[in-house]
Amino acid sequence: MTGSRFLLELKKQTILVDCGLFQGPKENRLRNWNPMPIPPNQIDRVMLTHAHIDHAGYLPRLSKQGFTGQVNCTHSTADLCHILLKDSAHFMEEDARWANKKGFSRHKPAQPLFDLGDVEDVLRRFKPVHYGQRLDLAPECEAKFKDAGHLLGSSMIDIRTGLAGPRRKIVFCGDLGRPARALLRDPVQVYDIDYLVLESTYGDRLHDDSSFHDDFIRVINESVDRGGVLVIPSFAVGRTQTILYTLRELEEEGKIPFLPVYVDSPMAIDALAVYENRIPVQNLSCRTSTVRGARVFHPKHLHLTDTREQSMAINGVKSGAIIISSSGMVTGGRILHHMIHRLPNPKNTVLFIGYQAHGTRGRRILEGEPTVKIHGRHIDVKAKIENMSGFSGHADYTETLAWLMGFNRAPEKVFIVHGEPEASQSLAQKIRDTYGWEVVIPELGDAFDIDL
Repeated sequence: MTGSRFLLELKKQTILVDCGLFQGPKENRLRNWNPMPIPPNQIDRVMLTHAHIDHAGYLPRLSKQGFTGQVNCTHSTADLCHILLKDSAHFMEEDARWANKKGFSRHKPAQPLFDLGDVEDVLRRFKPVHYGQRLDLAPECEAKFKDAGHLLGSSMIDIRTGLAGPRRKIVFCGDLGRPARALLRDPVQVYDIDYLVLESTYGDRLHDDSSFHDDFIRVINESVDRGGVLVIPSFAVGRTQTILYTLRELEEEGKIPFLPVYVDSPMAIDALAVYENRIPVQNLSCRTSTVRGARVFHPKHLHLTDTREQSMAINGVKSGAIIISSSGMVTGGRILHHMIHRLPNPKNTVLFIGYQAHGTRGRRILEGEPTVKIHGRHIDVKAKIENMSGFSGHADYTETLAWLMGFNRAPEKVFIVHGEPEASQSLAQKIRDTYGWEVVIPELGDAFDIDL
């Protein structure tokens, strides 16, 4: 589920597709300290499917270890990487300072995995392209970025060889998005694929969209009736902007009252500026609303709380408000402060709107644990807990199968990646059963010879 990195070795080009950071349990995070299986100075370029840390967050470390090539991605991905990588470096440096203060680290003194200087170094190597723009990689080899519909700027990377003769193609889908989403365009249909590298985050699950908007309206209005505050743990990039867009629409349709909405995340506020500047690459509905004069990400009473003092002042709000704060799985960030303050009150509501990974606070709260430990304190969970999957940016297995149905011929091989074992195995079997294609689930470090 994390640390996406795929090395493609061609005759005259060595390409790393995605350069993700391992996240989650400690055994995962420790992998970030392991040396790359290939010296970074032997990698000619990195190509990013999108800006999420599990796909792009290792870039500064790669640069620190000697990578000097260029980084290709879409312009929106480059914009978001400027925010996400700098924020990641800040937390790395803070963690190192904390470890030195408390005296626990395997390094003496503790060192960050990378720092802001490493981020600045690698950001200078970004060479963004537009969707569909031809990128020459080597003689007889080109690549194009095609909209994956998962996040602003997200892409499938289409790499072709044999331009003067028989053409061969491999596609790295990154994270595959969903059809008919707010803001984002549908994932592009691709053709003539010989090899496909396909994610499996929701390979064993279905999204329940049958009453998505009705459920969201119900949760908001019941929160108002209960006399409390609605708290939404949300990923700062992508999810928060989608929530704001949806809240504005529901207000305009008269389905929810005009409530104070607090976005309490500096990163989400920075990302909001990127989204507002990149409306031309979002879907037609979003562009149409903008042409008609709407500020599409602004509910009527929107408050962007950037400073620590502004964040703490939200504690004085007792009812009839919505707080959106990161992180989405309650693993860190300002959401912890709001959970400490809001969880013990049964009048309040906490709404989870995305996947909660095993071992996270969000998962433990969803599973009904009566208390949760935050900043060394055991906090009673008495607030109303709600859960919705309709905001997810990942295709479920039927949406993935429907996208695969659009292929004009069977790929020679499909590689299933980026999923928990059960999800990967489930999706692989569904593809075999439905289409009869050859499907492989690689292990970390596996290598394959392909005819490209």
